[in-house]
Amino acid sequence: MASYETVIGLEIHAQLLTQSKMFCGCSAEYAHDLPNTHTCPVCMGMPGSLPVINKKAIDFTIMTALALNCRVLELVKFDRKNYPYPDLMKGYQISQYDAPVGRDGWIELDSNGKKKRVRINRVHLEEDVAKLLHHESSWGESYSLVDVNRAGVPLMEVVGEPDLSSPEEARQYLVKLRTILQYLGVSTGNMEEGSFRCDANISIRPQGASETLAKSEVKNMNSFKAVYQALEYEAARHRQVATQGGRLVQETRGWIEEKVITVSMRSKECAHDYRYFPEPDLPPLRLSSEWVEGIRSTLPELPDIKRERFMADYGLPLYDASILTNTKDMADFFEVCLKSSSSTKKRAKIVSNWLLGDVSHLLHDSNTGISESKVSPDRLVELLDMIDQGVLSGSTAKQVLDEMFVTGNGAGSIVKKKGLTQINDTSELGNVVKQVIDANMSAVEDYKNGKQQSFTFLVGQVMRATKGRANPKIVNEMLEKGLGRG
Repeated sequence: MASYETVIGLEIHAQLLTQSKMFCGCSAEYAHDLPNTHTCPVCMGMPGSLPVINKKAIDFTIMTALALNCRVLELVKFDRKNYPYPDLMKGYQISQYDAPVGRDGWIELDSNGKKKRVRINRVHLEEDVAKLLHHESSWGESYSLVDVNRAGVPLMEVVGEPDLSSPEEARQYLVKLRTILQYLGVSTGNMEEGSFRCDANISIRPQGASETLAKSEVKNMNSFKAVYQALEYEAARHRQVATQGGRLVQETRGWIEEKVITVSMRSKECAHDYRYFPEPDLPPLRLSSEWVEGIRSTLPELPDIKRERFMADYGLPLYDASILTNTKDMADFFEVCLKSSSSTKKRAKIVSNWLLGDVSHLLHDSNTGISESKVSPDRLVELLDMIDQGVLSGSTAKQVLDEMFVTGNGAGSIVKKKGLTQINDTSELGNVVKQVIDANMSAVEDYKNGKQQSFTFLVGQVMRATKGRANPKIVNEMLEKGLGRG
């Protein structure tokens, strides 16, 4: 049976976080407003209306191109991309064709323990289109409504080269690109809301060959999981068709989330003729070196650099540093927690453990982002200080964190209200230890016969009797003494 390689290239669209639309003064913050309330003659392409370029969108696109290691072109222009579709009332989209903002960039991935550079063909700017809402009437007829609020919102496209060789690499590429955009502050990167959208081109080729078989373009994927599953499905489908002697055709396919399959939408045997021509109402733009370098000087610390700094400055292992810097909000939260610490490296690992462990579990279970959490950095630091001071045991601290996450109250007030302070009194603990030994003589004998797990069991019984409030160190010492090993 022939062996095939997978070849994947991604096209990413990201809405930019500008206050107004790309070519008019309508608000770009439309998500929660009534349909068709953010429109004007420019959005609708009415006769006599003239577009005006949004400079902030240009700045954001230059910033992104620089962060993606692109060459920023000195002279860029806008073009009309002509095609008829219900969500494009004008009959054309203002986009960029042969003179985009950025060219020839790259992103570096960690693939199977090795660095892999994935090329970026171009970064260009265009306007988003309207949104179609599909419905079915009570008498069974289908119809669609058009919401024009989204039309004209600045939309940046990042076109990658077909350098990805697995669905997992595609997922990593998407995650990293979104992280970079979030660090730059140019896009929310929210796939579920449609502000970060992905089209994937996938094909296969015989192992070692240079030419691929017919490719498929996959659309309608609104999560990282969906992109991964859709590409897994397509890679398997392409191989099955090829090995069974079938013919792959170039086509556009849609992802059906509920069925975990792709379905054919339309053939792409012939490329669309968009009849590009320079937008007659917009002048070319000269991106001077002063303009570009001015933006370069404002670039924030990007995730790869921050990850290396976390390892160097705080002594974090690669795993911790990588996860913490995956989102800017988590990285910022982590560093704010360390500002009040005199022993930064020692506290850094402790903060990392809590953030990547218990805090992340709470965030995941509640579908909450760290920036929305009621547990602020100073509140988490307060909790960790109480552990260091012996006021709380580790297990009790986790209970306190759970309530902090729900109520937003500080650790001190929760501990005082519920009487959760750690028990350090040796006379009180001595009584509990004696009761546990007397009640579990079988485990005591097992321990004396060399079964170390019996000791762990007895410690657990003491912690259970004290509802997790006993000082573990004192409990261990008193049990060893009580069992004749102290």
